[in-house]
Amino acid sequence: MTGYSLPTMAPKSKTRNQKSIVLGVTGSIAAYKSAELASLLVKQNHNVFLVMTTDATEFITPLTLQTLSKNPVMTNFFDEKENWRPGHIELADNADLLLIAPATANVIAELAHGLANHPLTAIALATRAPILIAPAMNGKMWENAATQENVEKLKSRGVEFIGPEAGMLACGYEGLGRLWKVEDIAFRAEFLLHRHDRLIA
Repeated sequence: MTGYSLPTMAPKSKTRNQKSIVLGVTGSIAAYKSAELASLLVKQNHNVFLVMTTDATEFITPLTLQTLSKNPVMTNFFDEKENWRPGHIELADNADLLLIAPATANVIAELAHGLANHPLTAIALATRAPILIAPAMNGKMWENAATQENVEKLKSRGVEFIGPEAGMLACGYEGLGRLWKVEDIAFRAEFLLHRHDRLIA
């Protein structure tokens, strides 16, 4: 992966209705579904920038998501080393929506406690855009009091959640923890973008 080039971050011909979405992908087995989600968001005429945690790259390659989004993919702070400005801050400033799908229990905990040890959580701290989180994890992890406390803390700050849903999980358990349907996540993202437009109009 080459250095993260800031000049390519800005949309070349942004149309009136086109929005910039930062799509965060974390280390869940459901990370492979981010390819379909990125593709749907691009088809909805949005400019999509992928930010992956290191663990997420074990489930899906940055190249796959770069090809689908037609934008560079950020995986760590060192992607910015060739630039004089921090790319994650520019992404935070330019985002119309921060969407994290899938979101692991660990990343939800980091967000709840204001940690910023990788680009995705740093963007979440710096952005003023709406944030939508689609969790995916083992059902027992989702129902754990610590996770629920973190979710409620984020909701109290205005962060929105979609899912998880019940079903057979990758770990072999049946329970609440599956990533919400990709089409519904894309629909919810579109709704939040329109709502935000009305609020700032």
